[in-house]
Amino acid sequence: MNGNVYAEGDLLPISALSELVFCERRVALQQTERIWADNLFTMEGTLLHEKPHSEEITEVRGDVRITRGLRLRSLRLGLTGKADVVEFHLVSEGGKGIELDGVKGLWTPFPVEYKRGHMRHEKSFEIQLCAQALCLEEMLNTDIPAGALFYGKSARRYDVPFSSQLRTETEQAAVRLHEIIRSGETPKAVYEKKCDSCSLMPICLPKTISKRQTAKSYMENFLKEI
Repeated sequence: MNGNVYAEGDLLPISALSELVFCERRVALQQTERIWADNLFTMEGTLLHEKPHSEEITEVRGDVRITRGLRLRSLRLGLTGKADVVEFHLVSEGGKGIELDGVKGLWTPFPVEYKRGHMRHEKSFEIQLCAQALCLEEMLNTDIPAGALFYGKSARRYDVPFSSQLRTETEQAAVRLHEIIRSGETPKAVYEKKCDSCSLMPICLPKTISKRQTAKSYMENFLKEI
């Protein structure tokens, strides 16, 4: 990184932010050790993303232009990836927005991220979505107030306003992601209930490894007291 700008070769996936917030060990296994494993949840997620990521296309529905598979990048945050969907909403007369090539009027970008499962509050997803908005703001030189998460099982949207707090958390997550990848070290395993739904559970072995670490610590402390 040079100053506050990352080089193209140092950009990391936007999607890794969601993995980071879920578990720092998981993101290190994926991004540093290149370990990946599917389960039912990840396969359903992949299928849900196939249409939005298949190609970059645009369709029009009234005062909304819908672009799928839009490539994103932020040199400031060191992130890159694809948006599932970016809607461009026509701004009413007198409002602020951006111009689109060959299209009349001003438009406000509205990113939409697809997720499997039922609609719920999930900070890791919100940070991933906010990162997409920050990329778009940098690319288009505009402000994006909100976006949405679309949940496949519920077939409903969960609106996400991009508050100053969420923006700060997203920027901090991007910094932490680069720190972990740059270190080349994988955080130790610590079992939590959420581990049961992780596709890397059989590889990570948090129950076994964390117990070993605890036993080792016990023996070290025991020997110090002798």
